[in-house]
This record gives sequence, structure tokens and C-alpha cells, in this order.
Amino acid sequence: MLANYINKGIFMETNLILEGFKFMGLGMGTVFAFLIVLILMMNIMSKILNKFFPEVQPSISAPKANAQKDNKKVVAAITAAIKHHIEG
Repeated sequence: MLANYINKGIFMETNLILEGFKFMGLGMGTVFAFLIVLILMMNIMSKILNKFFPEVQPSISAPKANAQKDNKKVVAAITAAIKHHIEG
């Protein structure tokens, strides 16, 4: 009689473990499906926004003259920072 209770207990644990795996699979599947839907919706939203509000492409030929001035400002700022660091 004791053997029957032990066998039923082991069978119950196995059944509970299988139920746990079923719920884990269901939960992970639900999250995966939600993430797929989220990615699809974000892509659709991005395409709609780019259709009505396209990004402005900056011209490449114009900033060459300004780049030299900006470069001199950057070199001056780096030089001043190094001098300030050395002097303390």
C-alpha cells in the first residue's frame, strides 16, 4: 500500500514538472510573439513617418571651407586645454 502512495507521488511530481514546462513554453511563446509584433509595428511606423517627414540630406560640397575654420578652433581648444593641464 505504501508503494502505491509513493508511485502516485512520483507520478504527480512528473505531471507537475510537465505542467511547468507547458506554462514556461506558453509564456516564452507569448513574449516572443509580442516582440515580433512590436518590431513589425515599429518598422511600419518608421516607414510612415519617413514618407510624410523625410530627413533632410545635408549638402556635402559646401562645408569644406568651414571645416578648415572649425579645425583651427579645435586645435586652439586642445592646445589651450593641454597648456592649462600642464600649468595646473
